[in-house]
Amino acid sequence: MPGPDQQLCVAVYRAAHAFTAVYRPLLEPFGLTYPQYVTMLTLWEAGRIGRPTATVRELGDRLDLDSGTLSPLLRRLTDAGLVVRRREGSDGRTVQVHLTEQGRALEQQLLHVPAQVAGCTQFGPADVGRLIGELHALTDQLRGAEV
Repeated sequence: MPGPDQQLCVAVYRAAHAFTAVYRPLLEPFGLTYPQYVTMLTLWEAGRIGRPTATVRELGDRLDLDSGTLSPLLRRLTDAGLVVRRREGSDGRTVQVHLTEQGRALEQQLLHVPAQVAGCTQFGPADVGRLIGELHALTDQLRGAEV
């Protein structure tokens, strides 16, 4: 069996931790953790494509987070005044997540973050695009795998 340094899973795991470490000092001044930031990215994107809200289920599916992780995360974003959660639908089981004005304004304050992180990778735009495509393909292959 190959050692840990030759295992794809270890390389991806270490890269994920390295990303979190790079993001931490960039997000701390805004009171965000990395998982909260990626949640906000998803909500900002929804607003840009004309969907001012997202359901908790949609967020969980998009971010691969279960409700046990997502619910406390959304509670902290609500407590920070960045989002509002509302029960909607005929049975009240659907929870919509709405950005507040403060949550929308935060996007402008964090516009510099992706470029700073990209600079840390020292990859060019084409390299980043290729790597993102490969990681999406890897994720799709693993989700479809029968073990």
